[in-house]
Amino acid sequence: MKLSSRERMLAALACQPVDYPPCCFMQFTALENRCRDQFEMIDRLLAWGVDATVQVPPWLLTVPGDTRDLRGLPVRFHPEVQVREWRERQPGERYATLVKEYITPAGTLSVRVSQTEDWPYGDHVPFLDDFIIPRLQKPLLTEAADLDALRYLLTSPDMETVEQFWAETRRAKAFALERGLLVSGGTGAGADLAAWLCGLQELVYLAHDAPVFVEELMALLSSWIQERMEVVLDVGIDLWVRRAWYESSNFWSPRLYRRFILPHLKQEVDLAHRRGARFGYIMTSGAMPLLDLILEAGVDVLIGVDPVQGGMDLTALRAKTAGRLCLWGGVNGPLTIERGTPAEVRAAVQEALDTLAAGHGFILSPVDEVDDPSDHTWRNVEVLIEAWRSWVRDHTPFRP
Repeated sequence: MKLSSRERMLAALACQPVDYPPCCFMQFTALENRCRDQFEMIDRLLAWGVDATVQVPPWLLTVPGDTRDLRGLPVRFHPEVQVREWRERQPGERYATLVKEYITPAGTLSVRVSQTEDWPYGDHVPFLDDFIIPRLQKPLLTEAADLDALRYLLTSPDMETVEQFWAETRRAKAFALERGLLVSGGTGAGADLAAWLCGLQELVYLAHDAPVFVEELMALLSSWIQERMEVVLDVGIDLWVRRAWYESSNFWSPRLYRRFILPHLKQEVDLAHRRGARFGYIMTSGAMPLLDLILEAGVDVLIGVDPVQGGMDLTALRAKTAGRLCLWGGVNGPLTIERGTPAEVRAAVQEALDTLAAGHGFILSPVDEVDDPSDHTWRNVEVLIEAWRSWVRDHTPFRP
């Protein structure tokens, strides 16, 4: 029996039999940039015959914001918070320094970053953003005394935010129902969020030098994320997604992961499951040493399985997770899709499907996205889709 896209995705997420393995892009910036909104983008994906998810709240990568990399509900400060920003330039310095202060009733937090040539925000410093991390001169948080002030920046969703979210979600859910699509919400974050606030290298040092501070910080962040989760889960979604690019073994040993990350990850997985949603976890490299812990947490799908840059052995990964964890990815985006030959793309798709779709619980996608808008990349995307269709025709009685 042929399934709807939502039924197919839900079955894959549950490691149950499917009519054929879904092909669903994690991210596709090159296409997003050609579309008015996510609804146009989804219809264009469906016209290709691939699967798609409807995001709530709706978003596109091209939408700017002070918290661009923490998608989802808007982040609102306490009304008593004041923000000051300025630019400094000292003789002999290669780059100017951008300074931002958050003045709260519990004290002032400040961050300093180098304004490099590729800094995309002018003289502004966003609150939560990947661009901050490699350009940090001084992070926003440095010690436990900063946490009281941080609470004024991480407030609970207010009624205006909730009502706006519900209004936006009604259209998205109606769109998903009409087309038989899975509804995805998010984005959660743990160490990624902490890294924006503390600096990534600095955070790992703090885990050794000030572990109690890091424990308190992670607990505060998880509590705030769970408040935001509750709002999104209330509307009835199929999949909650947490970003974990900075939670991998590239940064955290299994021992540190167990102490600082796993307890809160378990809480968030349990919350999603109690509310009827699956839990997705984005980690595109360094996942292999943490698989036992990810399985212990109860995660439903590991998003970002990359055999090229992610160091993931597909055969070992399938053997370890069969029937217990859905795997989403299988083909590298930047090197294989954006720079590879059509023959290399076909071979990568064949290997991913032969290895990971042999059982149940696999969703094909470039990892972690397709960003390059060139004709070469566009042709390779079409090659990927045709290679997937060809595999499905050879292995199932169905056609995408």
